[in-house]
Amino acid sequence: MERKIRMGMVGGGQGAFIGAVHRMAAGLDGLIELVCGAFSSDPERSRASGADLFLPPGRCYGTFEEMMAGEAALDPAERMDFVSIVTPNHMHFPVARAALKAGFHVMSDKPMTKSAAEAEALVELVERTGLVFGLTHNYTGYPMVKEARHRVRGGQLGRIRKIVVEYPQGWLATRLESEGQKQADWRTDPERAGISCCIGDIGTHAENLAEAITGLRIESLCADLTTFVEGRPLEDDGNVLLRFDNGARGVLYASQISIDEENALAIRVYGESGGLEWHQEEPNTLILKWLDRPREVLRTSSQGLSDDAAAHTRLPAGHPEGFLEAFANLYRNFARTLDCRRRGVEPDATMLDFPTVYDGLRGMQFIETVVASSESDQKWLSMPASRGSNP
Repeated sequence: MERKIRMGMVGGGQGAFIGAVHRMAAGLDGLIELVCGAFSSDPERSRASGADLFLPPGRCYGTFEEMMAGEAALDPAERMDFVSIVTPNHMHFPVARAALKAGFHVMSDKPMTKSAAEAEALVELVERTGLVFGLTHNYTGYPMVKEARHRVRGGQLGRIRKIVVEYPQGWLATRLESEGQKQADWRTDPERAGISCCIGDIGTHAENLAEAITGLRIESLCADLTTFVEGRPLEDDGNVLLRFDNGARGVLYASQISIDEENALAIRVYGESGGLEWHQEEPNTLILKWLDRPREVLRTSSQGLSDDAAAHTRLPAGHPEGFLEAFANLYRNFARTLDCRRRGVEPDATMLDFPTVYDGLRGMQFIETVVASSESDQKWLSMPASRGSNP
């Protein structure tokens, strides 16, 4: 790369959580620099947040509209290359649409939009502009998730029969939103979160992980959503039966009222000749299970890992890699892809290994189908046909 890729950020100002994670991840490899931002819906707080990040006052914008216009007016040698969107859900679509229309690439937090209709509109805009759109389903950035993908899609487990994926948390077991907790407040608010809390927030990570590892698509589902905390307008627990397009069956469990659980995302995949198991809270380990021999425990330092897993492993054996490194893998691949675009060369498969606008559409279709199933007497509902493909 001849220079760093220049990033602008919308959201992630004072008091936010995920914005700082994105900034750390984007900066980890030294390929990306933050050059501007509209960090809050409050213009004064936005400018104060930019000052906290040592940005020049002229690049700390009061609104995202002001930022798009201001950056587009700059010399190409100075303006941002892409926008990182780290706002609550309801702002993902308008910011992404404005960025794409202004000619900027986009890296967005998930879920991509507030509705499937908005997601369809973004797909059409990305296809029309030819710009790059990344989505931070960051758990796909872990090396052992990529190893699991390699093993499953390479046929080592045989034809897949069963997929069990879960994401339990316990942090919303009480009504934190009534106590002024900012993260709980917007996630449980239909105006800002959309039609779902638990499934939209963490269930989509489970859905994305299952499809990304196996390459299979959810064909239909049967869902049961529950709101356990009194007075909460959106669900805090979800249980979903899955049918995949190859005939496999699955179970997806997502919950934010499972007391004492932190971020216990886990997946088990079972085929005709073997199975595997991975846990996000112990991410450097992948367990392989076989019909005819003892189980194998693979570590990120194991000999014979796939090229994909090795390319996304950063540290020597015994040094834990985690959430930030997985997040950074997505940003690194995204940055290298943008650099190739800038130089007019074709990015290789490793560079293109990050979730895209099609994954974002898939996530919104999943959310809406789950909610519809839970509310319907019919129960088993079909998922829309997928567009695009996972890496």
